[in-house]
Amino acid sequence: MKILAIDTSNHPMSVALVEDDQLLATTTLNMVRNHSIFLLPVIDDLFQKVQWQPQDLDRVVVAQGPGSYTGIRIAVTTAKVLADTLDIELTGVSSLKTVAANLPSATDALIVPFFDARRGNVFAGVYQWQDDQLVSVLPDQHLSMQALLDQLAKLEKPVLMAGELTDRLQKQLKTVPEQLKFLPSAFSIPSTYQLALLGEKAAPVKNIDAFVPQYLRITEAEAVWHHQHPDAPQQDYVREV
Repeated sequence: MKILAIDTSNHPMSVALVEDDQLLATTTLNMVRNHSIFLLPVIDDLFQKVQWQPQDLDRVVVAQGPGSYTGIRIAVTTAKVLADTLDIELTGVSSLKTVAANLPSATDALIVPFFDARRGNVFAGVYQWQDDQLVSVLPDQHLSMQALLDQLAKLEKPVLMAGELTDRLQKQLKTVPEQLKFLPSAFSIPSTYQLALLGEKAAPVKNIDAFVPQYLRITEAEAVWHHQHPDAPQQDYVREV
């Protein structure tokens, strides 16, 4: 199976071409923010390097979120257009799960990938390798860093934290469970090779048009609007973004 994997859900932008579990080419840019400018040229460059044509693809795998609103939309929109235009399969994978997959299956510790969600909050998930499968122990969620640590303390298991511990998040650390270890920042860089492997095992989406990002929170504009209109009915605006 020939797979194009795309992740622009956070600061790093990463693209990979994988065939039958073998990584053929990959590019990760960790110094640019405008992913919309670089994504398609990077994809085209990788296709030229491995001498693929778009029609050669069997599946597109995309990091579906959570993360940056704009970043997620760029990757998801690109993946949907390619899958629909080329009439190939599309699979979405949690951006957090992609980071968790950086840890080898030899560990039996809980793996907790996290992204800074601003204002002392994080996007975080809890994963664990079980029978060579990376499974979700707790669902991906949006919460304060301290609330996350309180949850992890109750699990009473070794925990490996994979993410960028920014100064803003560092200030939120009042108590850190003894069984918890923050990994070096290299483990927080998403691997689109791992994304492709995860996406290859996942079932493709049945309706490409209905496939949407997983934001895990409403936008600030929506929050302000709901605050100003408390009696208005709650609606899902993801399809309209």
